[in-house]
Amino acid sequence: MSDVTARTARPAALTPDICVVGAGTRGIAIATAAAAFGVSVVLVERGETGGREGDLAIEALVQAGARAQDIREAGRLGMTAEAPVIHPARLHDHIQRALSVAAANHRAERLRALGITLVHGEARFVSRSTLSAGEQTIKARRFVLATGSRPQATVPGGLDPAGLLTEDDLASITRLPERLIVLGSDGRAIAIAQAFRRLGSSAVLLAHGGLLPGWDAEAVMILRRRLLRESIELEEDRELLRAEATRSGVRVVLAANEGQATLEGNRLLVTGSRAPDIDGLDLDLAGIRQDAAGIVVDAGLRTANRRVCAVGSCAGGAAAGSGEQAGDGHVGIVLRNALFRKSGSVRPSACPRVVWSSPPIASVGTLGTPDEDRPGTLRFLRWPFAEVPGALAAGDGEGFVKLAVDRGGRVRGATIVGRGAPELIAPWCAAVAAGLKVQDMAELPVPALSLSEGSRRAASAFYLPMTTNPAVRRLIGFLRRFG
Repeated sequence: MSDVTARTARPAALTPDICVVGAGTRGIAIATAAAAFGVSVVLVERGETGGREGDLAIEALVQAGARAQDIREAGRLGMTAEAPVIHPARLHDHIQRALSVAAANHRAERLRALGITLVHGEARFVSRSTLSAGEQTIKARRFVLATGSRPQATVPGGLDPAGLLTEDDLASITRLPERLIVLGSDGRAIAIAQAFRRLGSSAVLLAHGGLLPGWDAEAVMILRRRLLRESIELEEDRELLRAEATRSGVRVVLAANEGQATLEGNRLLVTGSRAPDIDGLDLDLAGIRQDAAGIVVDAGLRTANRRVCAVGSCAGGAAAGSGEQAGDGHVGIVLRNALFRKSGSVRPSACPRVVWSSPPIASVGTLGTPDEDRPGTLRFLRWPFAEVPGALAAGDGEGFVKLAVDRGGRVRGATIVGRGAPELIAPWCAAVAAGLKVQDMAELPVPALSLSEGSRRAASAFYLPMTTNPAVRRLIGFLRRFG
């Protein structure tokens, strides 16, 4: 074929209003929302639509493990139950059902039916305003990069990285390892180790540097006690020196006071080590900067090239650290900018963080402590679930609600540890984002005997110092004279 014929055979360039690169959860959310407003959208994906399956697979494992543990602990509610029997093949089917239901909304046929042009191919920029994917050229008014991140599973020693497990591999697991070693200090590592232990595996958690660094120490202590109570082996102070393959699986060598300590297991799973999936995009040709955290963006998620935005875990700069649990926040900011020319800004402090362990931990806003450089700037209010009737009725009074409030009574942050924490944090996310005062939350009506009572009582604790204030007591005494 001649060069002239080859050039003629290339499809005509697409000129949509918006081109989204990456058909993961956030990419599809942006594409479908824009298409619903009648905007022309091209969605580029090099693989299957739907993105990462790891997060949903972890949650499916966590929920299965929670049900198994509920059976073991039924005696707390006056019941006797047989020990749960775990069927790995059925557990795999459970995970696949969850994934298939979620994938139904991400199918290529549905996306096309919504008016989205789907292009399969490796995306790369050829100029500031043009991107190519395979044989297709795309010249869009706006580009949104939602390529996500990829695992970087490496450990020191002679273990082949191909022999390591990552959270992305859990969707296809068909056998439960007899002894699983999990390397990581983050919430995913904890949730995975606990889920496998509850499903019948022995679990070792190597958390060099401690569990959940940067989180509320009291909440972490409650979680640590639960993990030890469930016979999960914790190694928080020993550094991993090397990992080696053995006939039965893997051996890890840890630093110890006496020299070295050795642990053996069937599989080694590595979490927390991910890199933005932006290789091959040729960002420099589009005038886009990047750093170790990802694509450099401002608070409005715009890159140095104003035609291009980046969202999710591939975004660095002002969005660094907010991508994993930003939810739909990034989606809304980009849509307001691209469709309505309204500015928005990402606020990492207003993004909730969740550890899907048992008990779960949820946090939003400041993580300050009373020992800050400026003592007295924050006041901390706390209420234990052990004093919440609804929690006691469920046989689970473990945990608390803790609030951080400034001198003016404005809510700056909240940490909840205990049953239902991921749902209970939602109103506090609104309070932090809207700058509400704790008095507003104390007056918020909640259902009787619900776990939300813990949040209301924590907020009401703001008034406790007033009960012993002499001036307040004199005022009450004065008003009593009038009946």
